[in-house]
Amino acid sequence: MIRRKKYTEAEMVAGCRRNDRKYQEILYRHFFPTMHRMVQRYTTDSDVVLTIINNGFLKVFRKIDTYTQSGSLEGWIRKIIFRSLSDHFRTGKNQLKFLEIEARDVPTVSGALDKLFLEDLLKLVDQLPAISKEVFRLYCIEGFNHKEIGSQLNMSEGTSKWHLSKAREKLRTLVNKQYKDRQYAG
Repeated sequence: MIRRKKYTEAEMVAGCRRNDRKYQEILYRHFFPTMHRMVQRYTTDSDVVLTIINNGFLKVFRKIDTYTQSGSLEGWIRKIIFRSLSDHFRTGKNQLKFLEIEARDVPTVSGALDKLFLEDLLKLVDQLPAISKEVFRLYCIEGFNHKEIGSQLNMSEGTSKWHLSKAREKLRTLVNKQYKDRQYAG
């Protein structure tokens, strides 16, 4: 059995800053599974998933000098990959883009969600109170758990859960109002 050396995040970042391909590959392989799961929430087309991830990691490698090591490396990479995901859907205007939300995220409005465009849903998320919006984004979009969110936002797990519950409740209201006020083709 071949044992591979475990590299620290600091070693990976330092290697990537030197533009060392070995460390870029190590960082890519280390974070790929997590980023793959995150992107797969928005599209099931494996080619699109890989394109988004690869474009995102290219941005990671280009911007690695801006990483200040004040927060988690994974969170910093998630933000870049998510922006790559957003850019992909924003620029692909010739295709219909829908945001898929798991039933656990907004259980009572699944019929309405099928008819909301990504931009529509993100506009509704923007209407949430600031802290609840941030908790919703970290939990539902970026895949962090309540313990991680609590640590990042300096709150308890229970408070994070409460904000998520309030965000879902407000989104249900907004989605139902949006769906009621607008006629969708379908």
